[in-house]
Amino acid sequence: MTRTYEIQIADLQEQHVALVRGHISVEQIPEFLGGAYSEVPGVAARQGLRLTGAPFGRYRFAPDGTLNVEAGFPVSGVVSADGRVEPGVLPGGTVARTLHVGGYDTVADAYEAVESYLTDNGYAPVSPAWECYLDDPDVPQPRTEVFLPCRAVKPG
Repeated sequence: MTRTYEIQIADLQEQHVALVRGHISVEQIPEFLGGAYSEVPGVAARQGLRLTGAPFGRYRFAPDGTLNVEAGFPVSGVVSADGRVEPGVLPGGTVARTLHVGGYDTVADAYEAVESYLTDNGYAPVSPAWECYLDDPDVPQPRTEVFLPCRAVKPG
């Protein structure tokens, strides 16, 4: 079945995040995310910060097929490093975004749709994508929002 995605170009504000970084295999994603999403809220609360958005994950494939991962939450200020939790930023500026509804095993379809949209509409990616998880993973059709920072490119 071919999915259809509605792609939007939006302008986002930079967001402070509290995150955990890791270098993992694809099979380790659920365990890694579970640990990060349980650690970050406690550290943020101890530092007087509020969670200000949905949990996110940013994935970059390494040459050996493993993943460099950042996972955490947007927070109301700059978190101080504490254990595995450290400060970070989700970039502001122009992004292409779309909503994937369904299993995480098919979220790559959303990334492909966003990348195709950029190519077809005169945009280029400028930094790594990230995704936000709008539902708990155990719902039948979880919603995942995909964001890819981009810029307009001049026609050739």
